[in-house]
Amino acid sequence: MSDNPYQDTRGNKDASIAKQGARGTSEGGDREGRATPAPSGPFLIGENMTGGYGKGPDILHGCTIAVEKGEIAVIVGPNGAGKSTAMKAVFGMLNLRGGSVRLDGEDITALSPQDRVVKGMGFVPQNNNIFTSLTVEENLEMGAFIRRDDFRDTMTQIYDLFPILKEKRFQAAGELSGGQRQQVAVGRALMTQPKVLMLDEPTAGVSPIVMDELFDRIIEVARTGIPILMVEQNARQALEIADHGYVLVQGSNGHTGTGKELLANPEVRASFLGG
Repeated sequence: MSDNPYQDTRGNKDASIAKQGARGTSEGGDREGRATPAPSGPFLIGENMTGGYGKGPDILHGCTIAVEKGEIAVIVGPNGAGKSTAMKAVFGMLNLRGGSVRLDGEDITALSPQDRVVKGMGFVPQNNNIFTSLTVEENLEMGAFIRRDDFRDTMTQIYDLFPILKEKRFQAAGELSGGQRQQVAVGRALMTQPKVLMLDEPTAGVSPIVMDELFDRIIEVARTGIPILMVEQNARQALEIADHGYVLVQGSNGHTGTGKELLANPEVRASFLGG
């Protein structure tokens, strides 16, 4: 079994990725051991995205967000800045009037969200992200809907990542706490063996203790090599674990840098982090 239990290995005879830190990188090689070039550009990028919902006005204006393998990228900013819209644009939930989306070097701009899941995108929306009437285990099984192989090993790995889910696996997901529901939602996305995991405000409405626990689990997933793109309202805490951060202002890139750089930026601190 691969060191990365959650990541898709479809179409790759040797897809094992060495476990690495959240800031790690990985290199490939051919059968004779020569290094092979990686696809140009970030692993996932929504570049110069402009667009909005339906025939309404543009919400995004030349916005660019990206994430590399094994890294955590966070999107922060004030209410109404277009954070969740940018995430949805990357996932294909609104039509772009400008720009493009590329995954692992492939242009996927024209693909539907369903086709992007097949390509390897795992997406956890902020609301309505679980089946409340189904049990925890049934929710995880629903996450494996695109798979035709035995997914029991993946489920075991998710129970190891979220032990409370194993304890409550036969309980209706709607009876769980807010933090536990978020764990179910993330676990279900991991059941697809995604190449990249996208989280829209995963800590919304949970206590600080639960938030810290969720961030710890997110870091664990990133360490397996899966890139994580996350919209987060708790900006300071998110930037503390981020390799890269994007501060959006009115649908455009206001500030971009590493998590540490943004935390140290006086303008970012004054405008978005409370000084």
